[in-house]
Amino acid sequence: MVTRGSANELSVEKVGKLLIQYSIPAIIATAAASLYNIIDRIFIGQGVGPLAISGLALTFPLMNILAAFGSLVGVGSSAMVSIRLGQHDRRGATLILGNAVMLNIILGTVVPAITIIFLEPILYALGASKDTLPYAKEFMQIILAGNIFTHLYLGLNNIMRASGYPQKAMVTTLVTVAVNLVLAPLYIFVFKWGIRGAAFATVCAQITGTAWALFHFARIDSFVHFLPGYMRLKRVIIKDIFSIGMSNFLMLICSSVVVSIMNLSLSRYGGDFAIGAFGIINSIANLVVMIVIGFNQGMQPIVGYNYGAKKILRVIKTYKITVFAGVCVTCFGFLLAEIFPRQIASAFTTSKELIDLAAMGMRLNLIMLPIVGFQVVTTNFFQSIGKAKISIFLSLARQVLLLIPALLILPLFLGLNGVWLSGPVADLTSSIITLMVLQWQIKKMQHGYPLQ
Repeated sequence: MVTRGSANELSVEKVGKLLIQYSIPAIIATAAASLYNIIDRIFIGQGVGPLAISGLALTFPLMNILAAFGSLVGVGSSAMVSIRLGQHDRRGATLILGNAVMLNIILGTVVPAITIIFLEPILYALGASKDTLPYAKEFMQIILAGNIFTHLYLGLNNIMRASGYPQKAMVTTLVTVAVNLVLAPLYIFVFKWGIRGAAFATVCAQITGTAWALFHFARIDSFVHFLPGYMRLKRVIIKDIFSIGMSNFLMLICSSVVVSIMNLSLSRYGGDFAIGAFGIINSIANLVVMIVIGFNQGMQPIVGYNYGAKKILRVIKTYKITVFAGVCVTCFGFLLAEIFPRQIASAFTTSKELIDLAAMGMRLNLIMLPIVGFQVVTTNFFQSIGKAKISIFLSLARQVLLLIPALLILPLFLGLNGVWLSGPVADLTSSIITLMVLQWQIKKMQHGYPLQ
């Protein structure tokens, strides 16, 4: 249980110990959630069919758009809570909590309501064929209906972690994953609900997670909790939340555009199964990146609190340790993807064509995975200290300035291989840009100048 004094440990305890303390629960939670997504796709591939994997992959851009609005509030509010607590402003943190709940309810209702009206033409625009459209449509109808719970669960869980409850946030995620893993095979294999069953299991799990998080913040002994009169939306708080969350928002929106272009290119050069292969590759890459994000989530309250307390040396030390850990994780993921691509793909499907495409694509698409850890941690670092402009620039540099042109140009010369290699080209170039920006900003911090 968090007490008044426990938040102060962020400014006095050893950085390495704090990072382990805050990261391990987050890593367990993010890895478990990502593993669920992998297992869910295995259920779908084995229980529904290979085209269902392709249909599910078609929904990635749309899912990213929904996640973008949730991240806009969830990431922005959690960073602001950490900074306010570092400034010993508990009332400010409570106001942010209340505004985050209201914003999640509004966005979690309005965005899916508009999307579901135009769902079929959207999916066709994203590369759906007559064979894959039914799977994508059935899945998204259920997900959109339960989107408000997704927003609330993820947003409140981020704030729970940022306010000093990393273990409880981990348990919240594990509970949702457990519910999901129990219900998905039941709905798919026993009830024969097909891909709708997978979506319905996901929504039920997130309703459970939302209820768990609401109960936590309703308790008066929680360090930050709901208070009467603190739910009213305030323009200045919304502006602060959106300014910090905008980096993740734009990154996910750009990711949606990128994945849409990729799906269209895959469909052109490899057909429906190439899209399914990307769905498998994306699942594996997401697992690796989510572990790094777990380190980021552990880093965020430490960096945010110490930046608010103006302890810059602790901020820099925390960042360096997190980068090292993140790069170790991505290097390990790279080795697995390069050595065992066919074995990994075979877990998702028995289709030889899909396995062949996924194995080839995995080796090419994840060739620059080792440096992704540095890129992900550094972008999140600037976001954690409230420097949204830098984080936004780094996100857009990879997605818009580098990856989209690569996706449009390389396939013209290399065909399907050009699609797979576009990501690595963007990763390498953007990491060089990130390193230059980081060196410049670290020098300013070490000389006592505020980041701009």
